[in-house]
Amino acid sequence: MTVSLLNNGSNANTAANTGGSITGNTASATSDMFTKLLVAQIKNQDPLSPTDPAQFVQQLTQLSQTESLQNLSSLTSANASVLQSMQVLALGAQVGSDVMAETSSLTTDGATKVNGQINLSSTSSTTTIVLTGTDGAKHNVQLGVAAAGSVPFSIDPTALGLPAGTYTMSVITSTKENPPVDLQGRLNSVRLSANGNVVLNIGNIGEVAPTAITAFNGKSAASATQSSL
Repeated sequence: MTVSLLNNGSNANTAANTGGSITGNTASATSDMFTKLLVAQIKNQDPLSPTDPAQFVQQLTQLSQTESLQNLSSLTSANASVLQSMQVLALGAQVGSDVMAETSSLTTDGATKVNGQINLSSTSSTTTIVLTGTDGAKHNVQLGVAAAGSVPFSIDPTALGLPAGTYTMSVITSTKENPPVDLQGRLNSVRLSANGNVVLNIGNIGEVAPTAITAFNGKSAASATQSSL
């Protein structure tokens, strides 16, 4: 009986090394350890009161379940990696396009107008976008009465006297609603961070996660001309 179990352990190791049902060093090490413990248990059992064979079957079943979970985990990780690579490729094809992204900050060069929108669930009689600079100075963009739904706006740094830099944004409404702000910008690049996350660099916004994207608007005439050069 001992010889048979040792042979089974050897076969399991061979399967692991040849890409069989056990994948990865962790699964192989777990299998080896379990087999050694099982053999030791059989060798050291009391001959006058042997262990119930059903317990061995139960232990082998637990090993099989553990290996299946490890294989499933490896497969899930592999699938996640493939999906992430596909996402990078898909987003990479959109580099140069104008996108809308949800953000709480604006980066301006001090001259270029920036378009955006907010979405209100109810009509606001007084609507203001507040830009706060790193120096604490506040600049207001008055939108007046804004009906429920999508409310477009434009930020003109020259008219507002905004120096180049980064500003935090907030929205003040008469209904006390605090809607998210979407800004339009050019998708400049797509990269993977050190921890494996996809990071997008968008003009007027900076670096954001793909989940921040709310719309792809295609390439503008200026972007298309740049791409063709």
